[in-house]
Amino acid sequence: MPPPRIHCDVRLGPGAQFTLAPEAAQHVSRALRLKVGDGLAVFDGRGGEYEAVIQRIDRDRVDVKVGAARDVEREPALAVGLVQGLPEADKMDWIIQKAVELGVAWIQPLVCDRSVVRITGERAARREAHWRRVAVAACEQCGRNRIPDVYPTLAFQVWIAAPASIPRWMLQPGAPPLALHAPPEGAFELLVGPEGGLSDRERDLALGRGCEPLSLGPRVLRAETAPLAALAAIQALWGDFSG
Repeated sequence: MPPPRIHCDVRLGPGAQFTLAPEAAQHVSRALRLKVGDGLAVFDGRGGEYEAVIQRIDRDRVDVKVGAARDVEREPALAVGLVQGLPEADKMDWIIQKAVELGVAWIQPLVCDRSVVRITGERAARREAHWRRVAVAACEQCGRNRIPDVYPTLAFQVWIAAPASIPRWMLQPGAPPLALHAPPEGAFELLVGPEGGLSDRERDLALGRGCEPLSLGPRVLRAETAPLAALAAIQALWGDFSG
């Protein structure tokens, strides 16, 4: 069984000794019940990972020593950014967790016309920090060594008005199927609406700014299902799942 993986927000290198952050220390000592001498895999989000050994456990403090580097890369060759209209309750946690597992390169939360959740200011900053922790935990679980960016939340009209440097695709019921699209030639963004989808105004703005409408077939998927189904289909057609 592979050793537990822990993200460390410090620059790592062979021989380094440091104390795990409190949340990581609690996970290691209380949830995983590891002991002095047990091994870990640690990574700093900059690529690659390192062997590490627990040197000390004292209540909520865990000290580790970094060993040999492992030059492993598990990032997909296909760079897909998810632009997600905010869904209700804690569905965004689920979307971010699974999107990271499916190889998303970055996530841009949007407040749309039909978003039930409306966050700004300090509340938005707290939620964004929480979502970044969700992304980190997903990387620890799935083996990724680079943390996808979770960008600050934007209003839809602010995002759509910004010049696009890469293609933008938009999920829209009744549009041509995703599978008929030509393979992407580089990075692109996938726009998905909240519950109820994008409003007519937002769809018109997106189309006017060059977003390509695509669908996932004849059924209308939930806000938390559509982005994950699309990412899985993209990986199957042109990415990791295609071999």
